[in-house]
Amino acid sequence: MMTGSKLSASIVIRAYNEEKHIGKLLEGILLQTVKDVEIVLVDSGSTDRTVEIASRYPVKIVQINPQEFSFGYSLNQGILACSHELVAIASAHVYPIYPDWLEVLLEPFVNPKVALTYGKQRGNESSQYSEEQLFHQWFPDGQPSTQEHPFCNNANAAIRKALWQELRYDEILPGLEDLDWAHRVMKLGYSIQYVPNAEIIHVHQENPKGIYRRYLREGMAFKRIFPHEQFRLWDFLRLSAANIITDWQAAAGEKKLKAHWKDIIWFRLMQFWGTFRGYRRSGPLTWQLKQRFYYPKLANQTETQNSTRKVEPIAYNK
Repeated sequence: MMTGSKLSASIVIRAYNEEKHIGKLLEGILLQTVKDVEIVLVDSGSTDRTVEIASRYPVKIVQINPQEFSFGYSLNQGILACSHELVAIASAHVYPIYPDWLEVLLEPFVNPKVALTYGKQRGNESSQYSEEQLFHQWFPDGQPSTQEHPFCNNANAAIRKALWQELRYDEILPGLEDLDWAHRVMKLGYSIQYVPNAEIIHVHQENPKGIYRRYLREGMAFKRIFPHEQFRLWDFLRLSAANIITDWQAAAGEKKLKAHWKDIIWFRLMQFWGTFRGYRRSGPLTWQLKQRFYYPKLANQTETQNSTRKVEPIAYNK
C-alpha cells in the first residue's frame, strides 16, 4: 500500500462567503502527510474576503456565477479543473483534525472497485446539540466498512475522476448530489467505503430558517432521486417527537438538558418540517429557489478525540 508521501490527489472545495473558515481548512490541507496535493476552490460569487484569503495559499480558483450554482454544477466545474485521478471533496467550513486525514481517506482506493470514500464528521462548540447527535448517528466510531447503501456526504469525501468522467454530478438536484452519484455508481458494481479515522470538524452555524432551508432542499432532492418514497404529515409528527425525546434523554445523561432543551425542539421541528415540505415541492431548481436556499442575503437585499488514535492532532494557529 502506498504511504502518504507517495499518494497524490486533487481537493475540490466549494465556497460562498466563507472568510471565517477557509483559512483554517487550507492550513490543515498543507499540513497533511500527503504532499502532492492540488487545491481547487470553486467560488460562487463570494462578497466577503473568501477569495482574498484563499489567494494567499497555493490554490487554483474557479469562479462561477451565483445564477449557475447548484451543488452538482460547482462540483463538476471544480473536478474539470483537477489533474489528479483521485479527487477529495471538502466543504469550505470544515477542517481536518489529524495530519493523515487525506491519506486515510485515499487508502481504500488501492481496491479498484472502490468508487467513493467518506469520513467521520463532528461539530465544535458552536454546533447545535441535535446536529451533534446526527453526526454520531451518521458517522459512527469504529472500523472502515464497505456499505450496501449509497449514503455518503460530500463535506468530507473522495472519488475517482475516471468514474466521474462517465457519470457526472446531477446539476439539477437542489441537494444530495452525493447520494445520487453514489446510488448510480453502485448500480455499476462499484463500492463505497466509510473511513471513520478520516475525521473532520464540520462547522454549521445555522438559525432555524437555515435548518429548514437545508432540509427542504434535501427533501426535494430525495424525492427526485427516489420518486416512490413518501414522507407524510404523520412521519413529520412521529419523527419529530421521537427525535426530540431521544435527544432530551441523551442531553440529560450528559447533564446538558437545561442548556439545550429548547434548541433541540426547534432543530428537530425544522429538520422534519423542511423534509415534509421538500417532498411536496420537488420540482425544477429555479433562480428564485436558488436565492432562497443558497443566497439569502441576495434574496433579502468538540467531542473528545478518538483515544485509540496514535496520531497527534494538528496544532492550528489561533
